[in-house]
Amino acid sequence: MTDSQGIPLAVQVSAANEHDVGFLLPLSLVHFPRLGGMAGRPPTKPKRIRADAGYTSGPLLNLLAGCGIEAEIPQRGQDSGAGLGGQRWPVERTISWLKQYRRVGTRRERRASMYEVFVTLACAMIT
Repeated sequence: MTDSQGIPLAVQVSAANEHDVGFLLPLSLVHFPRLGGMAGRPPTKPKRIRADAGYTSGPLLNLLAGCGIEAEIPQRGQDSGAGLGGQRWPVERTISWLKQYRRVGTRRERRASMYEVFVTLACAMIT
């Protein structure tokens, strides 16, 4: 998860054969950092989530709406002329920044906890 400028906010490592839809809600509600800097209480959840069409899921969209999170996810089979590509490029840029680190670009670690340490370290270096 990144902010609108592409700065990593939260990361979660999963197996390659698990679908990303199952990780979007925990990542946005449980692992979302408390961001300060403005007057008032820091937000505990994101206002808006932008994702690609791979995250299209009716139950997920309903859960996000029930939590008060606006979802900008293009629906499958519809024209993707919403212009989300121009707003998602910071995320893609951050992924390319992460892949420049040897231990993160290609996973060579057997244990997921060790790989998560390297991904977190790379995110800290990017930040």
